[in-house]
Amino acid sequence: MKLVAIGAGQAGGKVLDRLLEHDARHPGTFLAHAVAVNTAEPDLQALDAVPEESRLLIGQSTVGGHGTGTDPETGRECAREAESEIQSAIDHAPTSSIDGFVVIAGLGGGTGSGAAPVIAERLRAVYAEPVYGLGILPTADEGGLYSRNAADSLQAFVGATDGLLVFDNDAFKSSGETLSEGYGAINEEIATRFGTLFSAGELEALGDDIAESVVDASEIINTLEGLVSVGYASEELPDDAGDDGGLLGRVLGGSDDDSIGSDAVVQIPALVRRAALGKLTLPCNLASTSKALLIVAGPPEHLSRKGIDNARSWLESEIDCREVRAGDYPLPDADRVAALVVLSGVTDVPRIDRMQSQAVDAETAETSEAESEDAMQDLIEYGDDSDGDGATDGHT
Repeated sequence: MKLVAIGAGQAGGKVLDRLLEHDARHPGTFLAHAVAVNTAEPDLQALDAVPEESRLLIGQSTVGGHGTGTDPETGRECAREAESEIQSAIDHAPTSSIDGFVVIAGLGGGTGSGAAPVIAERLRAVYAEPVYGLGILPTADEGGLYSRNAADSLQAFVGATDGLLVFDNDAFKSSGETLSEGYGAINEEIATRFGTLFSAGELEALGDDIAESVVDASEIINTLEGLVSVGYASEELPDDAGDDGGLLGRVLGGSDDDSIGSDAVVQIPALVRRAALGKLTLPCNLASTSKALLIVAGPPEHLSRKGIDNARSWLESEIDCREVRAGDYPLPDADRVAALVVLSGVTDVPRIDRMQSQAVDAETAETSEAESEDAMQDLIEYGDDSDGDGATDGHT
């Protein structure tokens, strides 16, 4: 599907950078236009793939190009003041030929968490095309302030979009690794999963390799709603795959011959199970899904319709949902077969429950600290009525 992508804040800009790089490496270009919006000038200057003319510094009169720190309210204020500038930057896109918009932001800091819902609301007010969000959750060990920002922003972002794709950094951070050390790998993971999803709907890139049951933009649009989680698994093709596709080609289904198709019935569902039951971008209870989309991508000779149909049946049974779309996405020059599972409208998400609880604890602690400081200030200001006469020492 053709999208205009807006990266808000530091994390949003970096992910946008990776999506542009992913788009350039693969067929089926899905980014019609890209804009990076930030209150911190150094973050904009650090981008590589976003064109200079598509980097917009906002809030200069408020924060002077130094960013908002971790204050989402300042981020919201900067975005509201710059709505016309942001609109102008987006209007450079050929919006008459796009399928939608996606606003990308990290939800724990200040600029992205505050500005992203404002930008999404503006887009929904102006355009008829759907507006999606891609929100990145902070890790639990980043602290209560980040969790509170994310909890508040998540609620606002869901309400401002037609569907919010969520990526939980906590689920992908490696043990013993700091988040800064893992940022590169995490951002690449985001680009792989969501880049594969969005590029799957670009039919003109397929040429003569039209899939048996093609996934087009309308299938993606009809699936995305509410909170969205994405699972992904892939299998590399062997170097010695010849005309018959080698061993993996045979088990994934390289022709209509029964001896090949029977193996594909087992292997493609196995790949899909790995995608659905492995690491999800937002860990959730599969049974709470309202809609789902299954995409199997790879060289055409390695895609089996029967295998995909069986994988779809398995997914329907796991999520107890009949609105499950499925299709293949042929990539003639790919060196692997990949399965992408999109779980839409999920409601049972323990991670969000924990994040909201952590946010409440942080707010309670902050309130208690403020009350303690007020009480201490009262003692300092009014002294101690140690003589019991009802008057504080030093005051009459």
